[in-house]
Amino acid sequence: MFTNKLLPGSNFPDIEVKLSPSETFTLGSTINKDADWQMVIVYRGAHCPLCTKFLNTLEDYKYLFLDLGIELIAVSADRHKQLEQHKADLNVGFTLGYGLSLAGMDKLGVYQSVPRNEHETDHVFSEPALFIINRDKTIIAVDISNNPFCRPEVNTLYEGLKWVRNPENNYPIRGTHNEPVVKDC
Repeated sequence: MFTNKLLPGSNFPDIEVKLSPSETFTLGSTINKDADWQMVIVYRGAHCPLCTKFLNTLEDYKYLFLDLGIELIAVSADRHKQLEQHKADLNVGFTLGYGLSLAGMDKLGVYQSVPRNEHETDHVFSEPALFIINRDKTIIAVDISNNPFCRPEVNTLYEGLKWVRNPENNYPIRGTHNEPVVKDC
């Protein structure tokens, strides 16, 4: 398995997803004029009830995140028809993208899974990930999981980002130390 994890403090790659059959969107480009940061939520797809629950919980916090200047966009590898069917179980008003390609998943460094059977889905899909990106497309925070039950708790995520966005806290991007380890001989 190849994996190329994105590093905090690095630039978020240009990855396009579909918003509709005739409209594409480049992740990291803000849609909402009231936001200068973006939370990109990568989810498994319509087949995942834990993803549905997580997205619906995020909806409850959508305006709180927007008050912090952070817009939400959720994306999956699903096809348009799958997303449209999934919307019956979703109660979200934030942007939903679909058609995340294998190349896009590779650029994001997310874990990928093959469906267990045809009832799950009919394509390789991404496991959950979350990226917080600032206006310059610098990665502020990263959370990548290999399964649907290891995700940040939404209230903790909100409170943490509230702390980070407060200029009085002068909170740096964490996880950027990258000096080689010297082994004892």
